Amino acid sequence: MPTQKIADIKAPVSTLKSELQTINAEPIGIFDSGVGGLSIAQCINQHLPNENLLYVADTLYAPYGEKSSEFIQQRVNEIAQWFIERKAKAIVVACNTATVNAIDQLRKNILIPVIGVEPAIKPAVNLSKNKKVAILVTKATAQNPRFLALVAQYSQNSDVIVQPCPGLVELIEQDKKNASECKLMLTGYLQPLLEKGVDTIVLGCTHYPLVKNLINEICGNSVVIMETALPVTEQLQRQLALHQLINTSNNLGTTSFYSSKCCATQQALFNHIWQRPLQLNSYP
Repeated sequence: MPTQKIADIKAPVSTLKSELQTINAEPIGIFDSGVGGLSIAQCINQHLPNENLLYVADTLYAPYGEKSSEFIQQRVNEIAQWFIERKAKAIVVACNTATVNAIDQLRKNILIPVIGVEPAIKPAVNLSKNKKVAILVTKATAQNPRFLALVAQYSQNSDVIVQPCPGLVELIEQDKKNASECKLMLTGYLQPLLEKGVDTIVLGCTHYPLVKNLINEICGNSVVIMETALPVTEQLQRQLALHQLINTSNNLGTTSFYSSKCCATQQALFNHIWQRPLQLNSYP
């Protein structure tokens, strides 16, 4: 458990420009149970191109959505400690399930900024014309009190339907998002929502944007699909600015990729999603 208090990162920044630049050049740690968080990493890379990124996919234990809260917290803490040992200046929990199950205790144990991923419930409710919103989530998220409290807080006078999607993350991790079984599974989850008049769907798992085109195909143009990559990136940018951690270098940042199940299949999947060749390393 990352109980180490990394005061050197949160301590008052030296007035010496060289020391400030050294701290600001430290990487941002991003992790997910698998490849889903790459959608977040891509957005961060696009909007903060000078930042150095470390991405960890805990694929050996994916999906988190089928694991207990205690197990998820253990994995989150171990990965956070790994980032801390590599002098990460901030951590992005690019996983909805990990956010609702572990981010509160993580923030109590480390001193660098921790940014989580939360479903866009409030903006979805405001946008919905029918006042019928659905949130696609993993099993663990659907049962989490923190998440359910958010639903209750922001649902207002709208009907917010929580739709667990067991099995979907597994198909995405197996690179079967274009397979007929993936479309069949999604249709089974989405069709009842459409029959209830849902006109706004929130993607409550960072894996799900990887099948957004398929969701659009099933739902049609009349349904708005909402995801969270840009809001997370904007929150990260605010936190970096608040703590004076923005990388002021003019050089493009680097991104290093790690997986707890590093293999040729994972390498090919990472290349496909990132849309350019990369080197996948073994975590830890």
